[in-house]
Amino acid sequence: MPTRPAERAGRRWSSTEAVRAELLDAARVVFAKHGFAEASVTEVVERAGSSVGSLYHHFGSKTDLFLALWQRHHDEQLQIARAGVAQARQAGVTDPFDLFVAGARSYLEATWSRRDLVRIFQVGDTPPGFGELQRRGGRAWIDANFKVLGAEHDSVHRVLVWLVTSFLGEARREIAKARSARAASALVDTMIDVLKRMRPLLADDLTAVAATLGADREPVDGPA
Repeated sequence: MPTRPAERAGRRWSSTEAVRAELLDAARVVFAKHGFAEASVTEVVERAGSSVGSLYHHFGSKTDLFLALWQRHHDEQLQIARAGVAQARQAGVTDPFDLFVAGARSYLEATWSRRDLVRIFQVGDTPPGFGELQRRGGRAWIDANFKVLGAEHDSVHRVLVWLVTSFLGEARREIAKARSARAASALVDTMIDVLKRMRPLLADDLTAVAATLGADREPVDGPA
């Protein structure tokens, strides 16, 4: 029986996605080994069992390949954190800070198996324009954390959420440098314990802290 156009299109889409995934998996290995500048497109396609033409068809350039790898990494990290929050909700957790901690733990626990990716994107050997992409990704993380914590969108709350988001980023880098899975696991526990100690700022007293800090600041336009 001849295949229908929709079926053929679905197979082509699946094939295209499979090729992209294979090239990204190969790029992960090559970038981790050599960094961006010294990474060879030829080595990537050989490892992927593909061709240079196919790589440029799917990604356009080595820079685009690097950025696509980061985007996949970033999206997967968001999914990991969201899955942690969703699992906590299913278990009956409703407190915003506890949900945030659940997502943070899932995010940090995934670091050890993804430590090569953390190093790829943190060593500084990256293509032009990557810094701006990272900054946009950081803003997306902050926005996601705002939603989980239920924080107000004023300047003080934004600084507090930025601080805890930055803390998680630094924690991830330290975990990625651990010497073993056991050491990484111990670091996760330590980082989560430190995060829980931030609760007075990020949960119960968040509004009070913001109000206090706001009251301590001088009015911009002077007294009425």
